Amino acid sequence: MKARDLTILIGIIGIVLMMVVPIPVGLLDVLLVINISAALMILLISMNTQDALQFSIFPALLLITTLFRLALNVSTTRNILQKAEAGEVVETFGKWVAGGQIAIGFVVFLILVVVQFIVITKGSERVAEVGARFTLDAMPGKQMSIDADLNAGLINEQQARDRRQKIEREADFYGSMDGASKFVKGDAIASIIILIINLLGGFVIGMTVHGLSFGESIERFSVLTIGDGLVSQIPALLISTAAGLIVTRASSEGNLAFDVTSQVLRYPKLLYIVAGTIALLGIGTPIGPIATLPFAGVLVFAGYRMQKTLTAQQQEEDLLVEEQQIEEVRSPESVISLLQVDPIEFEFGYGLIPLADTQQGGDLLDRIIMIRRQCALELGLVVPVIRIRDNIQLKPNEYVIKIKGNIVARGELLLNHYLAMSPGFDNDSIIGIETVEPAFGLPAIWIDEATKERAELTGYTVVDPPSVVATHLTEIVKRHAHELIGRQETKALVENVKETYPTLVEELIPSILTVGDIQKVLSKLLREKISIRDMVTIFETLADHGTYTKDPDILTEYVRQSLSRQITQQFSQTGDTLRVITVGPSVEKKIAESVQSSEQGSYLALDPIATQTIHQKLNEQVNKQIQSGYQPVVLASPTIRMYLRQIVERTMQDIPVLSYSELEPSVEVQSIGVVNL
Repeated sequence: MKARDLTILIGIIGIVLMMVVPIPVGLLDVLLVINISAALMILLISMNTQDALQFSIFPALLLITTLFRLALNVSTTRNILQKAEAGEVVETFGKWVAGGQIAIGFVVFLILVVVQFIVITKGSERVAEVGARFTLDAMPGKQMSIDADLNAGLINEQQARDRRQKIEREADFYGSMDGASKFVKGDAIASIIILIINLLGGFVIGMTVHGLSFGESIERFSVLTIGDGLVSQIPALLISTAAGLIVTRASSEGNLAFDVTSQVLRYPKLLYIVAGTIALLGIGTPIGPIATLPFAGVLVFAGYRMQKTLTAQQQEEDLLVEEQQIEEVRSPESVISLLQVDPIEFEFGYGLIPLADTQQGGDLLDRIIMIRRQCALELGLVVPVIRIRDNIQLKPNEYVIKIKGNIVARGELLLNHYLAMSPGFDNDSIIGIETVEPAFGLPAIWIDEATKERAELTGYTVVDPPSVVATHLTEIVKRHAHELIGRQETKALVENVKETYPTLVEELIPSILTVGDIQKVLSKLLREKISIRDMVTIFETLADHGTYTKDPDILTEYVRQSLSRQITQQFSQTGDTLRVITVGPSVEKKIAESVQSSEQGSYLALDPIATQTIHQKLNEQVNKQIQSGYQPVVLASPTIRMYLRQIVERTMQDIPVLSYSELEPSVEVQSIGVVNL
């Protein structure tokens, strides 16, 4: 056993022996000074710790110091009652605090007892209890967070082990503090009882044993009792305060002094307000300016110095950040950041900066938020963050939309004009700059403010430039939604479903299908503008049919059939009537005979002449339906729908192709055209 360990053991045994073995008065003075020094040392350590676990021995130390303090109380009580003295320390505290007046001494002592018992001890006990409860409640969530970081590769096995050990130590620490705080409460109660024993017992023993008169006995034993109570209560108050500091401080980068100066004093302008209030208090009340103006001046000076210091620190931080950015550009690793490709980008010329500048009234950022909300409601897709930046290489009024770094659309705006689209007939009185509406490719004109009202009265559809951009961006996102959903986005959607339907997700992934398989199905649905918001129905269908086939095309057809009510409502014009272009038997037969099977799945091997003929016939029927004012919808049998879609999407991507099994029985289907070879 080391000498250090032996010293601790002997010290604890000595504390226990102090309760039964008389202690000389001289040694008792030394032990009382040691008690006060130890309490002060513990308080200072608790103020300088950055984390509670840095002083994890505190609960055990709290128990030892409480036992030591009680042993000293017993020893001083024995000397007071037996010898009518308790050493210089006790007597000095009693006379110094009392100031020659016993009543004042008792009042001061009782105040200390009230502060110790009701305020400090009670508060520390409650905080320790709440801290232990919340730490234990938070343990499962912290463990799951560590496991998630480990699975994601953010930390290694050793770091995960260290974090788990820290969580366990925190739980043990706060649990120990909850129990140790009960000893402090008991110590405060014991001090009050010992005070009464010393006072009443001393009066009686002083007159009967030591032969003192009533007045002498009251004076002598009151001083000793007050001194003994103060000698024990002051260290108890310091340690209780240390316990409160330990359990109430959160983890930080500095000690208590650093936290106070960096957090409380980080707002120097508030000192000016406080100084003004103090000055008005002195001028407008009987307190007088002599007592308040000097302090107000000190506050103003402190606020000025703090503000100057913070300004200098901010300049140093900005300079440091600038230097770091320069170093990053110079370093070879800086090229890696250029490899990052944003999912969606919106770039514009310098003439369109007011669209995005909120100080100039631009609301493009708010409109983009609404676009993301609209796409989430209509398509069930969480659109990635849209990167907005100006590009000096573009024309002043030009903008481009990029998907994964590639330009997919562009347009031009005139900010001081409005885009007017004809109702079907032109009005010679409406004059403007001819253009094309960027979202749908319709002919339009740019008109000025003076012509706007007249154009609206004539029947023109008039749109402001921000709305033109928002509409164009919305259509591009919908058209390319299937490119925006990858495995990572699919994983996020799966986790969202798992929160409410964990059994469904656990059955489907990964035993039946992988995240990649599900991503392919969702992408095919979005490619035809079918909403994937009803993820539960989609997952239920995939779980039912995924055991028989892994072909994403076939699984997509099964999902579409499960979403028949949604598809019917989406494409029916009046809700109960659907006007369609049906596929004739000759086309059905030709496509069915051209389907070939291979190890990778089925594919369409249709000769070019037949493909061209189908395109021509279908295009004629589509144009007729558009001229009649209806949305073109093609209806085919379930067996050839996906193959017909492959033919149609090459030239008519926006034309929906449905099958009979995707329609609800309640809808009335009206055929207004037939495609035959």
